[in-house]
Amino acid sequence: MILDPTWQDILLRLLLTVGAGALIGFNREVHGHSAGLRTTILVGLAACVTMAHANLLLSTVGKATNSFVNIDVLRLPLGILTGVGFIGGGAIFRRENLVTGVTTAATLWAITAIGLCFGSGQLALGGAATALTIITVWLLKWLENRIPRERRALMAVASSGDSGVPNLTRLLEGTGYRPRFVSVRRQPDGERTTFDIRWRSISYERPHELLTLVGEHHVIETFEIVGAAGPDA
Repeated sequence: MILDPTWQDILLRLLLTVGAGALIGFNREVHGHSAGLRTTILVGLAACVTMAHANLLLSTVGKATNSFVNIDVLRLPLGILTGVGFIGGGAIFRRENLVTGVTTAATLWAITAIGLCFGSGQLALGGAATALTIITVWLLKWLENRIPRERRALMAVASSGDSGVPNLTRLLEGTGYRPRFVSVRRQPDGERTTFDIRWRSISYERPHELLTLVGEHHVIETFEIVGAAGPDA
């Protein structure tokens, strides 16, 4: 860290931080996340300004060369990291088994660290971190969307009182869908049987093959996918 940075040095750090925040924030803006372009830039800029301010306070002119250790101005950037934790927590939403916003919160944490790197004058480290973050949010997203994931759904099937519990295990054998009996609820016109069905798939769309196959033999009352946040969590 340069102990006596010039205003040109500080301006370069600020501009690099804004550029990094714009590149990373553009990805979140395109996908319609709550923390988009402006939020990402502002979070990174706040981290950079705080770190640059701490850098200026580290000046040792007229003091012993190790006197800044006692001043401990590096608590300023640590406070920024703590504050970003609250912002990231506000970006995470949970509804029953559905959790979204985790990647957005992690992106805010990353741009904060990048801003601290640029603010301290570690331009190479900040540049490398920016490049790796861009690769993560842009290129690895393409790979992530092509990895089969475990899906789970709750399906309620109607049946008449004398037909017994539908045997989906035998019906779905060899299809890749794994049904598990959950419960049976008696109704005035028959019974309602609920199954927990799991399968592996790349797509987040509803499984038409499953619904068609079961619908040919039973009346599907409800079908609810659970535990899947979607491709832009």
